[in-house]
Amino acid sequence: MKKETLYLDTSVISAYYDKRTKDRQEATIRFWKEILPNYQVYISEITVEELGDTKDEILRKNLNKLIQHLKVLKINPKIKDLAKTYIERKVFSERYVDDALHVAVASFYEISYLVSWNFEHLVKVRTRRLVKLVNMLEGFREVEIVSPQEL
Repeated sequence: MKKETLYLDTSVISAYYDKRTKDRQEATIRFWKEILPNYQVYISEITVEELGDTKDEILRKNLNKLIQHLKVLKINPKIKDLAKTYIERKVFSERYVDDALHVAVASFYEISYLVSWNFEHLVKVRTRRLVKLVNMLEGFREVEIVSPQEL
């Protein structure tokens, strides 16, 4: 039986080492050990770039080690167009183009769940509804946007 798919945005990966929010860090570590093995897990070129921007060299190395076995999805013109459509339709503001790209990657590659700790822009009812609507109008499958605790 084929495993369902997960797309991790940068917030999930960075939370693994983020000691500022201990509860979230512990939940992320549990998620990594108990939930991830049950899914086919993906990240994207955007995720890799965002993690590469980490200033602390040791942390950056640890983050890269954490993702080294995950499959990296490529960005293409259709993904960029879908992200642009999300912005045009006010799902995301232009300021949060990376969030739009994360959702567009997950939508384009027909990922079952986009997993994020970003409750401000991604994991919220309004975003879920608008993404579902835009995806339907643009001919893309629905992607469920969830927090690690929902799986």
